[in-house]
Amino acid sequence: MNTLGNFLWIIFGGFIIAVEYVISSIFLMLTIIGIPFGLQTLKMADLALWPFGRDTRTTETSSGCLSVLMNFLWIIVGGFWIFVTHMILGIILAITIIGIPFARQHFKLAALAFTPFGREVFPK
Repeated sequence: MNTLGNFLWIIFGGFIIAVEYVISSIFLMLTIIGIPFGLQTLKMADLALWPFGRDTRTTETSSGCLSVLMNFLWIIVGGFWIFVTHMILGIILAITIIGIPFARQHFKLAALAFTPFGREVFPK
């Protein structure tokens, strides 16, 4: 079932979302300061490409206060708008019965987009 969900996800926009994350990651990695943020967008691109059968969790070895500071900077610089976009798409998809599985994936991506530092993606 995860394979079918991922296939439909890619057809109906998941590929475009993943490409957007990769392009933004490349632009962020052009500067030394943007490399940590670019790595986080690569993590989101990976999850955006194959979201079914995978989840996110807080890492046990997160770097504490540095992770909080980086998440704060992330939210200010643009993470908030990525979060809002995924929430709006999730709400729109949740209105229809057919879109509910895709809405759940957008909500999962929204959680990762809001605070990506100190989180990891793992298979269910």
